[in-house]
Amino acid sequence: MLSLLSLATLGALASAKVLTRRFDENAVKHSWYEVPKGWAHYQEAPKDHEFDMRISLKQHGYDDLINHLLEISNPSHERFGNHLSKEQIAELTAPHPDSLEVFHDWLSFHDIDASTLKTESTGGDTFTIRVSVAQAESMLDAKYAFYHHEASDDYVLRTMSYSLPKALSGHVDLVTPTTYFGTTKAMAKGAITQDDIPAIESDPFAPVAIDAAVPTSCNTVITPACLIGLYNLTGYVPQAADKNKLGVAGYLEEYANHADLATFATKFVSGKALNFSTITVNGGKDDQSDPGANLDIQYTVGLTYPTPNIYYSTGGSPPFNPDSQTPTNTNEPYEAFLLFLLNQTTIPQVLTTSYGDDEQTVPQDYAERVCALFAQLGALGTTVFFSSGDFGVGGGDCKTNDGTNKVLFQPAFPASCPWVTAVGGTSKTNPETAVSFTGGGFSRYFATPDYQKTVVDSYVTSLGTKYNGLYNKTGRAYPDIAAQGSGFQVVIGGRTSSVGGTSASSPTVAAVFSLLNDVRLASGKTSLGFINPWLYSNLTSGLNDITSGSNPGCSTSGFSAAKGWDPTTGLGTPDFAKLKTLVVA
Repeated sequence: MLSLLSLATLGALASAKVLTRRFDENAVKHSWYEVPKGWAHYQEAPKDHEFDMRISLKQHGYDDLINHLLEISNPSHERFGNHLSKEQIAELTAPHPDSLEVFHDWLSFHDIDASTLKTESTGGDTFTIRVSVAQAESMLDAKYAFYHHEASDDYVLRTMSYSLPKALSGHVDLVTPTTYFGTTKAMAKGAITQDDIPAIESDPFAPVAIDAAVPTSCNTVITPACLIGLYNLTGYVPQAADKNKLGVAGYLEEYANHADLATFATKFVSGKALNFSTITVNGGKDDQSDPGANLDIQYTVGLTYPTPNIYYSTGGSPPFNPDSQTPTNTNEPYEAFLLFLLNQTTIPQVLTTSYGDDEQTVPQDYAERVCALFAQLGALGTTVFFSSGDFGVGGGDCKTNDGTNKVLFQPAFPASCPWVTAVGGTSKTNPETAVSFTGGGFSRYFATPDYQKTVVDSYVTSLGTKYNGLYNKTGRAYPDIAAQGSGFQVVIGGRTSSVGGTSASSPTVAAVFSLLNDVRLASGKTSLGFINPWLYSNLTSGLNDITSGSNPGCSTSGFSAAKGWDPTTGLGTPDFAKLKTLVVA
């Protein structure tokens, strides 16, 4: 007769074999054909090098979350404006118990103590755990190395491919850092200094008088007075500054400078005592000697004063030292910041971000997971704006990165996420026209959402066979809206420069909609939240349709502006006076 000890030993062995059977058959989650453009292999990663691995489990109620989001964002629905609470979001984003069970079994299989997990989300669907390179390579059937980004001199720990056991299929959405090579320093920010547009040292038209015509100088240079006149903001004074907030997301180790804002106020905003606060995220700093993020703050604050503005400074890479025992900062843009924001007690009602990547450079699993985080913000009542990019229908050679080198239009992410509001660019006045660099097109990851399908299908039909095969006719189309994007007067290091890019357009639109939130909050209503379904229905009459211009790229003339929606300026530019009436109707 076998002893109880022998039986226990046999049971443990049997259990181990079951675990082996469950986790020894892998499926590739994502892989690259070649090292992403701009990056180069630097050196192999030491096996004992440690880093924090983030694991995101499937959210059991995600489909329900999206249904809630669309109902509360639909002006025709009885639930319109009834945003979800953090507790409701947590319930909808929690993983299924089966997912937790198989996840913990997988950790146990790799001798990882589940008690060391750190929960990063209110729903308990996202965790971080400290692992060595050797452990990560075993868990993910991966080969980690350090890679160098020459343009930004950034170094990251990444792998060209990773796999998960088939037993985890449908349970784990994403593991990072793995194959997404984007970093806070390597991301593109579109703001460019326009030396061909002479800067001005002051604005004689600030502030614009009620009913004053837009100054002719605004055809070339843009100041707050130009935007106030163009978008019909004249005379509005915020009434709900005690409730309303506007957030500006900052990456790239760029900072917003208080001294430059004061100079900007003296020159362009009649000397108002403008101010903002800074919140640091994930090791971010507030270096007042590096004023790289002045454009966003100077125009959001300048247009919305005295509404509180918050600059979120998200950390970049620490000094590179592959032999250090200090764990590597995984340096993932978006995800760390969004998880931080979703964990806060209060969140700004408007958030603007002027950064992005070519969609094809972002692994689809990463893009989908980050897009789902934006959906949570919308459901909580925050309007999320992203610049649409500055390369028309695509920059560079527009070749695909899957080994085929096929030339295709290159959409931008996160602008292509259906749960954000993408902002294109215009120039000139009377009339405005699409600025030539304005990013716009059709996602190859996300399908056309119902809220825009009618107008997008109409535009696609009007194209006929033009550009067949170069774009995805059934993809999420962007931008949704637009604003001026060229010749912005910005104070940088005490001097005024002309700056352009849709990274100027996004904070401009964010400021207008922050003031619309002010109108609603002062009227006892809720914040706007996710506005796209409203934009494409009731709010269209509050927008200025842009019908001229195009966005060349990929050796083509790009898409052309047209009556109604188009992939250069979306539905048009905002008319605050008209929208102010519509948002409280």
